[in-house]
Amino acid sequence: MVLLRKSLPAIAGVLMCYCNNQPVVKHTGTSEAHTAATQLIILGTLQDGGSPHAGCTKTCCQKLFTRPDSSRRVVSIGLVDRVNKKTILIEATPDIAGQLKRLKDFAQSTGESPDAIFVSHAHIGHYSGLMFLGREAMNAKRVPVYVKPRMKRFLEDNGPWCQLVNLNNIEPVALKQGNDSVSVGTFLIKVFEVPHRDEFSETAGFLIKGLSKKVLFIPDIDKWEKWSVRILDEIKKADYVFIDGTFYSGKEINNRNIKEIPHPLVSESIKLMDSLPAKEKSKIFFIHLNHTNPLLNNGNELKELREKGYNVAAFGQIFDL
Repeated sequence: MVLLRKSLPAIAGVLMCYCNNQPVVKHTGTSEAHTAATQLIILGTLQDGGSPHAGCTKTCCQKLFTRPDSSRRVVSIGLVDRVNKKTILIEATPDIAGQLKRLKDFAQSTGESPDAIFVSHAHIGHYSGLMFLGREAMNAKRVPVYVKPRMKRFLEDNGPWCQLVNLNNIEPVALKQGNDSVSVGTFLIKVFEVPHRDEFSETAGFLIKGLSKKVLFIPDIDKWEKWSVRILDEIKKADYVFIDGTFYSGKEINNRNIKEIPHPLVSESIKLMDSLPAKEKSKIFFIHLNHTNPLLNNGNELKELREKGYNVAAFGQIFDL
C-alpha cells in the first residue's frame, strides 16, 4: 500500500559520489486514492545537506545545480488524519516550503500550516526549516512544535529561533526526557531518545500509531549497538520501519573520520538484520541517504538490497495507517 514515485535521496560532504543514475522503483502497493482515514506520505529521503550538495564538485551534483530535481528533498514525513482533519509534519527541513504544500495538497486541507510539528534533533536538516514559519516568510500562528527538553531550550535561548517563540509563530512543547507519548487527533506518537551526536539537543526517534498500523521512524542514530534497545525487537513491533541509511559503506567516507559521523552503515544493518524472516525484512525502508550512497543508483547495491528483501524509501510514497 505504497504509492511510489522515484527513489531519490541524499547528501553529506565533499565525498565520492555515485549518484549518476536514478534507481528504478517498483510499485509495492495500490493506495493511490486519498481515502484512508490515517495515512503517511514520504516528503523527503535525503541526508541534511540536500542534493545538489553544497561544495560538491562531483558529477552527481553538477547536473543538479543547473537542472534541479524537485523530488530530491531532505528527510521528512507527513501524517494525515482525515477523520479529525489534522496534518502533522515530522522534521522541519530546509525544503519545508514544498513539503508543506505537498502535505496540504495530499490532505486536501485548507490550512497552510500543519497542526503539529515534531523535530528529532538540532542538526540542520531536521530543524532549520522552522525559520520559514517566521514573519519573513509564513508568519505562522502558534504552531505546536514537539521537542525534547534540551531542544526546547535551544529554540528558546538562541536566535533566530527565539524570535519565532517571542512572536508566537511557534509554541515549543517539551516532551519528557527519555520516552513520552503525544496524541494528535487519531495518531498516537511515542517519542524516544536514541544515541547520536547530541551537540545541542537530544536525538529522538518515533513510533507512530495510526488506526490500524504502526510506523517506526529513526532517521538518525549512531551505531545500533550503542542503543540500549534491540532494533530487531523494535522492527517486530512495527508494520513499517524507516531507518538511518545515510552511508552504504565506509568507501564513501574514506576522506573523513568515521568516528565523527558514526551512522550505522547500510551494509552493517543488513548483516545485523539478515536473520529476520522475509516478512520482517519487507517492513524495512532505508531513508536519510547521503548523496554519496550507491543506493541512489540503479546499480548492484540497490539490486542486491532488494533481492535480500529490503526497501529504499522514495519521495511521494503513501502508506495507509
